[in-house]
Amino acid sequence: MGLVSGILVYIIAWWLIFFIALPIGIQSHDEAEEDVVPGTPSSAPVRPRLLMKALAATILAGVVVGIGHLIDVNNLISFRN
Repeated sequence: MGLVSGILVYIIAWWLIFFIALPIGIQSHDEAEEDVVPGTPSSAPVRPRLLMKALAATILAGVVVGIGHLIDVNNLISFRN
């Protein structure tokens, strides 16, 4: 895997993991029984914790790409003849 393809795989893995992590641990204003700020839908999350989820996506994407790179370098799975 070359540098450019490795970066592209990392970016795709990061976004995929980030979107998977977004709904984890979310509690809406209705579920938390908190007052809703006027103009905000009651289904909006109370604490989305986006920074923590972005950090987790960064680490997990690095692990996934690293494992993929090791598989490619050691020819554990080969798609070539």
